[in-house]
Amino acid sequence: MAAEHFSHVAHWVFDLDNTLYPPSARLFDQIEARMTAWVMEALDLSEEEADHLRASYWARHGTTLAGLIEHHGIDAEAYLEDVHAISLDALDPAPALARAIAALPGRRIVYTNGSRGHAERVLAARGLSGLFDAVYGVEHAKFRPKPERAAFEAIFAADGVDPARAAMFEDDPRNLEAPHAMGMRTVHVAPIPHPAPHIHHHTDDLAEFLSQLT
Repeated sequence: MAAEHFSHVAHWVFDLDNTLYPPSARLFDQIEARMTAWVMEALDLSEEEADHLRASYWARHGTTLAGLIEHHGIDAEAYLEDVHAISLDALDPAPALARAIAALPGRRIVYTNGSRGHAERVLAARGLSGLFDAVYGVEHAKFRPKPERAAFEAIFAADGVDPARAAMFEDDPRNLEAPHAMGMRTVHVAPIPHPAPHIHHHTDDLAEFLSQLT
């Protein structure tokens, strides 16, 4: 039973995008389009060049933003505000997920590579506002992104998370490597499993998985 593997957990850490809502909502299609448009304008590139650079920085640095900061010194806050100015019409309230999260014992937080403002808007659209003790964006790690261990360490230190008594829920497998190395229980939330030594559990239904833990 999965529950026995979480009996020690007192800190529940959730990613946001494609974790607390399904990938079928395709919010990242909107975000990536806005990223590409931002890079086109800021760096005077063609759409093809900007899209390639966006994807390249994501692969090499963890986020496009991290690459833009390192190589171009961009205004991170202005960038985050612009790329997250998207429609949330594809999101529906998730009462079963809300009940499952509310039943978890201990402290519950959201930690995203997006901004806190974006996270709070998404949580509201999903009917999940008020369920978390704190919401952290990439700005709270001084714009250092997951999967960098230093980014996790900054957020966990700020919140008082004890990795040995914590679990991480995340859709991107690479973002579970550092939590696993720090001693956390790791859960990959995605339609397709990604077998790897740093992933303890997989689920394609987060509400159902969490309900089994309580």
